[in-house]
Amino acid sequence: MTENLKSTRDTVLKIEGNGDRFDQTSIALHWLTVFLIVIQFSSVWLLEIVDEKSTLAAAIFATHRNSGVLVWAVGLIRLIWRHNFAYLPPFPSSMPKLQQTVAKANEYGLYVLLLVQPITGIGRVLLRGHPFDLFFWEVPALLQPNEEIRHIFVEAHEIGANILLVLIGLHAAAALFHRLVLRDGVLQRMLPRMSERTKLTATLAEGDVE
Repeated sequence: MTENLKSTRDTVLKIEGNGDRFDQTSIALHWLTVFLIVIQFSSVWLLEIVDEKSTLAAAIFATHRNSGVLVWAVGLIRLIWRHNFAYLPPFPSSMPKLQQTVAKANEYGLYVLLLVQPITGIGRVLLRGHPFDLFFWEVPALLQPNEEIRHIFVEAHEIGANILLVLIGLHAAAALFHRLVLRDGVLQRMLPRMSERTKLTATLAEGDVE
């Protein structure tokens, strides 16, 4: 009975993913993560050009914290969905095993950082020993100030952000390489489903380029 249910679930997800595509839930969660990460890095860069004591800076800090918590929650949901429900299309047969291993390592590294970065970020905030806003609540001071330990969280958060940026860059560059050079359908596996008319237009456009 359990095997039949699993087989039915896999068949439904495969149909939803068109066989060579991720299922729609995985795709939606992926692009939601991208959106939140853009907010994360944009807010950090904005903080470098505004007065850190201004009301605007406080709002940007709050946005950074809130989106960081959402990144952690979405990352956890993605892992649960991936492990239990997601349809994972196979790599193209033409893709070398070493390249597949590197792609998986990059993906796992991204998952780890998506879960660790918010923790180090919240840690550096808690160890200030001051209340702070989180969504619609004011979180009271939960810990005593500890600058030594807080410095460790600050360093870990900054190092993690740099590594995350590198992994994202490699991930994006690889996706574009597969799309523009190899044209093996790897990028399309994670793109939102297109209408038949849009597919036809894209196909004709590719034919013109070639």
